[in-house]
Amino acid sequence: ATAAWRRGGFTVGSTLIDLGCGPGFAALDLAEIVGAGGRVLAVDRSRRFLDALETAARDRGLSHLETLEMDLDDRDLPDVQADGVWSRWVYAFVRDPRTLLERAARALRPGGTMVMHEYVDYRAWRLAPRRTEFEEFVTEVIASWRANGGEPDIGLELPRWLGELGFEIRTLTPISEIARPTDFMWQWPRAFVDTGIARLVELGRITESRALEMTRAFNETEAAPHAFQVTPTVIEIIAVRR
Repeated sequence: ATAAWRRGGFTVGSTLIDLGCGPGFAALDLAEIVGAGGRVLAVDRSRRFLDALETAARDRGLSHLETLEMDLDDRDLPDVQADGVWSRWVYAFVRDPRTLLERAARALRPGGTMVMHEYVDYRAWRLAPRRTEFEEFVTEVIASWRANGGEPDIGLELPRWLGELGFEIRTLTPISEIARPTDFMWQWPRAFVDTGIARLVELGRITESRALEMTRAFNETEAAPHAFQVTPTVIEIIAVRR
């Protein structure tokens, strides 16, 4: 993310929007980058996340970091004429990503930059040695996502929409990792397997017994010699508003 912000021109004195900021880890970093002469507007629908971010910002003395509680599906963003908009794994979850993109574009000044990380091939998430139980898990995650109105592979659509909105696409870059069980990179997707399987049971998409089989399959692959996993493919988009 830091490298993407640098390539997008986010720097000292910039006005930036963190779209769908969550608990604000990126927003805090962005506020450090722009400094007291800049501004960061962090937007999220979760009051709990924003409360945590506001506390962290106060502790760091980042008075130029502001928060805005709003559902991104519901209304326009403030017209701040930002220098940049950052988002990661946001458009995949909203009901109307095309409309949100239009709203984000209007919040940018001409010459402002959109920097985005979104999934472009979620099904690329694979284990080696392969296990059909894990591939079923990924299939069910995708299906549950779409059943809730989202689109995991929204990165396939965003460059075209940006072009239609008058943006110049500067770069399209794939991001994929190969992690082995001893790598720290393994731990994040591994944690998602645990929570994701529990969520699928809660939604009624899989049974408790199937959940145990999926967990066992992942654990057995994790313990296998020469095991690795390929993460879901993300597309990094850097585009400039004309």
